Amino acid sequence: MQPINGYGVAKVLDSTHPNYAKDDLVWGFTGWEEYSLVTAPQILIKIQHTDVPLSYYTGILGMPGVTAYAGLYEVCSPKKGEYVYVSAASGAVGQLVGQFAKLAGCYVVGSAGSKEKVDLLKNKFGFDDAFNYKEEPDLDAALKRCFPQGIDIYFENVGGKMLDAVLLNMRLRGRIAVCGMISQYNLEKPEGVHNLEQLIGKRIRLEGFLAGDYYHLYPKFLELVIPAIREGKMVYVEDIAEGLENAPAALVGLFTGRNVGKQLVAVA
Repeated sequence: MQPINGYGVAKVLDSTHPNYAKDDLVWGFTGWEEYSLVTAPQILIKIQHTDVPLSYYTGILGMPGVTAYAGLYEVCSPKKGEYVYVSAASGAVGQLVGQFAKLAGCYVVGSAGSKEKVDLLKNKFGFDDAFNYKEEPDLDAALKRCFPQGIDIYFENVGGKMLDAVLLNMRLRGRIAVCGMISQYNLEKPEGVHNLEQLIGKRIRLEGFLAGDYYHLYPKFLELVIPAIREGKMVYVEDIAEGLENAPAALVGLFTGRNVGKQLVAVA
């Protein structure tokens, strides 16, 4: 039996590796356990800035932050004034994509699954508009209402019916960064996407990506994000479950949207 692995923040208790010393703080791949033996330290990044909450290194300053940064800036190359749509927009990655897009001078709309989350998007994260997808009988109509001019950039976290509706509303030379498809993971048979022909006439680029391909940009990423956090230009919402025994329920809750913001488990 092996423990589940995931991204975490840890303190080095002992080390035989020249790059890591006792009491160093690190983030990266660890086990769902109170103590981990790490034999491949290339999956750990040393924490230099400790004037921000350490939990941020599981989120805004960790893998979700790099995901949002790479997906928006590297995959989609936003230009000032473009129209950006983010699904699952109050989650670990989505809340950051919206804020990055606003920093780039874009018009940003997000969708989420509750009134509380929609309020967060508009009032805390600075989205220009947001809607509750659970209350929209017609996603195509909802997107046309929010984007009468169409969508230049879609940051995809949901898949399925949402992607189908977005394809109808993309603009010429639009870009879609495919980060995740949460609506599809637990289906026995994934839903089909019916509007793919939209890619052709509109010359839309649809690209999947992984954060791990962009970790070489981490120093450049920190140069943008650390000052933005310190100056209050970027904020981050976390949902912290206390204790390893609550980890399974916290994980399952992700698939029903129970969490608000980045779901964390404090194990020690």
